[in-house]
Amino acid sequence: MARPTKKVAKAKKGRVSKKAPIGKMRPSGITRSLPLGAELAVADNSGARIIEIISVKGYRGVKRRIASAGVGDMIVASVKRGVPEMRKQLVNAVIVRQKKEFRRIDGIRVKFEDNAAVITTPDGDPRGSDVKGPIAREAVEHWPRIAGIASIIV
Repeated sequence: MARPTKKVAKAKKGRVSKKAPIGKMRPSGITRSLPLGAELAVADNSGARIIEIISVKGYRGVKRRIASAGVGDMIVASVKRGVPEMRKQLVNAVIVRQKKEFRRIDGIRVKFEDNAAVITTPDGDPRGSDVKGPIAREAVEHWPRIAGIASIIV
């Protein structure tokens, strides 16, 4: 008697589609820990200090589920604190640090002291010229122009 064999399809983690539009370029294994309404520190010198997440670009979820973002995601945010010219403006930003730990493909778990983002243009170019503090490697891999102004990449 022949036994039926089960075919198991394995998901390929960490793969990113080369044809993915802006905002959808992120690895699949990173924990999304920042829901809408979360406040983030701004890690660059663009003039903003605190931003609040309004939406996550490229998020595809379930009906009535609150969208959430993680390291490497592009978000739309409102500037809550900063120089008067920046306050109350809507900006695009890329998340570069999160407190919630996430697991890399090699098994290492990474977490940071704070939640932080870098303000960018809609194309992913950073608005500031300097980034304070460390930046996750996952964010740098998907947004290479941020790597140019980063001081420390973890």
